[in-house]
Amino acid sequence: MARVLFERYRLYLVAGLVCLLTACATPQRISDSGAARAFERAGRFAVSVTHGDGKQEAVQGGFAWRDDGQTLRLDLANPLGSILARVQVSSGYSVLTRANGSEEQASDPDELVEQVLGSAIPVVGLRDWLQGKVGRAPVQELIRNPAGQITGFEQNGWRAVLSRYDALGPRLLQLNRNDPNRRISVRLVIDG
Repeated sequence: MARVLFERYRLYLVAGLVCLLTACATPQRISDSGAARAFERAGRFAVSVTHGDGKQEAVQGGFAWRDDGQTLRLDLANPLGSILARVQVSSGYSVLTRANGSEEQASDPDELVEQVLGSAIPVVGLRDWLQGKVGRAPVQELIRNPAGQITGFEQNGWRAVLSRYDALGPRLLQLNRNDPNRRISVRLVIDG
């Protein structure tokens, strides 16, 4: 029973750290009136994992994202809107703080995910993907729409489809990854 609970908790953290969405309460945008201008998004996520043995797991919730270029803050909420965890990233430092106050720390967000979940996931990519960019890592199969907006690509093992653009970037991100022992599907819906 404890292993099942641990695995579900790990999956929830994957969902949040990879930021994924579907029907649930969206946390309020993170505002800091004294801070520098920041890129902010809030929305819903849904994550589905299909293991090699056919077992499926799924989680959903809400997220609020604030990135001023120096510091990234990500709040993860359950479907009712209660904050479950907060991820804060600054140069050379990443920390995940759970609602109960316990923390995990690492030098970068990808390392934090590997530490907490046991496998590396390119969290850093979301800093660009949420803005409709691809970032620095090599990209395959880049697709743009007639307006020049990026609508699809593969990067760091993830296949991304971006759509429903507004002035800040895509309002729908669908991410898929096929590993030897599992398939991960992530859906982010931006509400604000």
